[in-house]
Amino acid sequence: MSILRRSRRRFLALLGTAALALAGAVALPGTAEAANILTNPGFETGSLSPWSCSGNLGSIVSSPVHGGSKALAGAVSSSDNAQCTQTVSVQPNTTYSLSGWVRGSYVYLGVDGGASTWTTSPSAYSQLTVSFTTGASQTSAKIYVHGWYAQGTYYADDVSLDGPGGGGDTQAPTAPTGLTSTGKTSSSVSLSWNASSDNVGVTAYDVYSGSNKVLSVSGTSGTVSGLSASTAYSFTVKARDAAGNTSGASNSVSVTTSAGGGGGTGFKQAAPYLYEGWGDPPNPTTVMNATGIKWFTMAFVLDSGGCNPAWDGSRALTGGVDQTAINQIRSAGGDIVPSFGGWQGSKLGANCSSASALAGALQKVIDAYSLKAIDMDIENTDEFENEAVQARILTALKTVKANNPGLKTIITFGTSTTGPTYYGNRLIEQAQSLNANIDVFTIMPFDFGGGSDMYGNTVNATEGLKTKLKSTFGWDDATAYSHIGISGMNGLSDQQENTTPAIWTSIRDWANSHHIARLAYWSVNRDRSCPGGGVVSNCSGISQSTWQFTSITAGFTG
Repeated sequence: MSILRRSRRRFLALLGTAALALAGAVALPGTAEAANILTNPGFETGSLSPWSCSGNLGSIVSSPVHGGSKALAGAVSSSDNAQCTQTVSVQPNTTYSLSGWVRGSYVYLGVDGGASTWTTSPSAYSQLTVSFTTGASQTSAKIYVHGWYAQGTYYADDVSLDGPGGGGDTQAPTAPTGLTSTGKTSSSVSLSWNASSDNVGVTAYDVYSGSNKVLSVSGTSGTVSGLSASTAYSFTVKARDAAGNTSGASNSVSVTTSAGGGGGTGFKQAAPYLYEGWGDPPNPTTVMNATGIKWFTMAFVLDSGGCNPAWDGSRALTGGVDQTAINQIRSAGGDIVPSFGGWQGSKLGANCSSASALAGALQKVIDAYSLKAIDMDIENTDEFENEAVQARILTALKTVKANNPGLKTIITFGTSTTGPTYYGNRLIEQAQSLNANIDVFTIMPFDFGGGSDMYGNTVNATEGLKTKLKSTFGWDDATAYSHIGISGMNGLSDQQENTTPAIWTSIRDWANSHHIARLAYWSVNRDRSCPGGGVVSNCSGISQSTWQFTSITAGFTG
């Protein structure tokens, strides 16, 4: 939140030089028929499969493209070159020609352990071509494309590997196990399963509804969209390797989608922010007894160094004042959702080196408190306005959601008076592209930079978010609302906007009538009267009753 002006760190990356090793060319045997043996070479399926990208930083985009309507985008970070690979079956002792169209700064194309080529920084698509010869007993080759550290997003399209397909691998992968549903809406079902094994390697998982293949992914989770409300579906999953060998089907799981009128996750949460490191933190039991509130959003989990989570980046994860407050809340029949990030400080999303490292840090907090939900408060230029960090956060949330069935994931970010900004829209688009299965997109409708109509501005911003969710995910109105949260600021904001108890009541009533998922505000520490007190940490700056905003928030039922 913006009234916590703490110092911010950003990573700087140095551009290194890469060695280039080209294998010698050998003539293609005359009996071999040249053909592109890559699967999904132009990414026209709209999914990555069977490509697999490091850090899950790859996504499919509609612009810019070289041919067709889709292309690959690699969201390079300071610590990950967003390498995307595909493993194919090949014939031994045979020459292959690899080519592809790329765009961006320092983009590489090659075969793992062999030849590669690269281009510096074309502003338009440029073709890369390289040849390589397989070894005497080689039956598979891993093709890759990647950018370079901290050089920005690259694009690739129409990748081709010309040569004869391999015929040596006839062994199918083992069948996936443990297929389960991890969530549903009126139009989608989220699934996860255990990985299969293969003698060469699994390249894709195909999800079936009955006998129809409805989704292909490279990982062990996915969301099937475009379903009908209040309808029963049965799903199975099969594994596939580079040679096209397909496993037997997994166990079957049956899921009935939510009703169209009230679709979505079914998750409802009234959870104002409580901060133990600032603003005369109140006793949570006192607040609960006075207001009826059950949930609190606990701020903030940050990086204490080395991608290790700590409250405020300095207080131990367990055993301190934060755990004491959590124990009090739970003893009184309530629960908490921790908020990771905020406006300032050393944030895990920006400082963990990869999506898997970030997921590990989140898991430490999940395990410490047996959490039912987590909130990523993505702000400022180090997280919100950094596309690679956005992708890292979304991928980490996807990972922990798959590893913790039933866990709800929330993203909180700023907004304009008419809906998400460029980076908010980008965040939502990345969530869809990465199949992150976010439960709640929460906007912070304050600090707009002017305007006194806090009710009208909040409603307009939320309607703008609804429109964006509908267009991105293909949801109906009810489903979009059910994935929305509002997190306001009680009393005076940093920019002197005034949300009075009456205005907050109107916002809450609107939120209930539209059946959104979450209502929060910043913060319980400020839920005390101090008319004329300005923007301070322990009161609202206006005239009000003690805990009045919390009492209003407790009336949110969705």
